[in-house]
Amino acid sequence: MSDWVRACAIDDIEPEDVIRFDHDGRTFAIYRSPDNEFHATDGYCTHEEAHLAEGMVFDDVIMCPKHNGRFHYKTGEALGAPVLDDLAVYPVRIDNGSVYVDIG
Repeated sequence: MSDWVRACAIDDIEPEDVIRFDHDGRTFAIYRSPDNEFHATDGYCTHEEAHLAEGMVFDDVIMCPKHNGRFHYKTGEALGAPVLDDLAVYPVRIDNGSVYVDIG
């Protein structure tokens, strides 16, 4: 079942950046790629639960701020130690200048 929730305005995220989005006791990371596509994943690293929004984004990769684990944020794929478990990814849509995430 879909549960679309407004996460932010598109202007709240710079290209090649990430922001934190909290909703209903859950934390998500919202990304804007260098080519202005928007993506969403779980907000915590699967290794030791650091907030990914505090990490660095380069190309299609988010680097965890705690131990430099890396994920491909478009697919959630863990890209090597210390992270071994993939991130959950969520559908995103843009409507009237806002970013919506399907957290269902």
